[in-house]
Amino acid sequence: MTRVAIIDDHPVVREGLVAALERKFEIAGVFSSAEEAIDRVDADVILLDLELPGMSGLDAIERLRGSVLVLTAYDAQEDVERAMRAGAKGYLLKGASVEEIERAIKMISDGNSYLDPRVTSHVLAPRQRLTKREREVIRLVAEGKTNKQIADKLRITERTVKFHMTSLFNKLGAENRAQAVAIASERHLI
Repeated sequence: MTRVAIIDDHPVVREGLVAALERKFEIAGVFSSAEEAIDRVDADVILLDLELPGMSGLDAIERLRGSVLVLTAYDAQEDVERAMRAGAKGYLLKGASVEEIERAIKMISDGNSYLDPRVTSHVLAPRQRLTKREREVIRLVAEGKTNKQIADKLRITERTVKFHMTSLFNKLGAENRAQAVAIASERHLI
């Protein structure tokens, strides 16, 4: 039976995970901090929150014995990338269903990796660079400017602004202006 450890600073999360997982996995330990777990945890898969008091989950990943499955509320691209570079075998958001958590644990215990579909686009999306003009356009969109106002400010046609917006939507994976601004901001492009 796969041995699973849980490291999370919220008692209700720890208790909920134990209740949800103990019927399919052996619970090898439950810890409220990384420091508490570092020398004591012995599990096949370790569910680890990133935001912990004291040592962060990111700092703990390399020091833990076992395959780490990050289970966190944070989906920033930098967090996902740092966790995977540090050696995490999987990354799940806390909104995941019990079935998805079980599936991720099973995959990791079988030697595979697992990425929450909600963060996969952060990691696997091509890193297309925005042109200087696209950055100017998205900055003006973020300021609430209309296509006409952007065209006037940049001394280009509205049609050219629309062309840049289409390119931005494609590169950022956005469906509308608000989403494009949010994604560009999250990726520190504006």
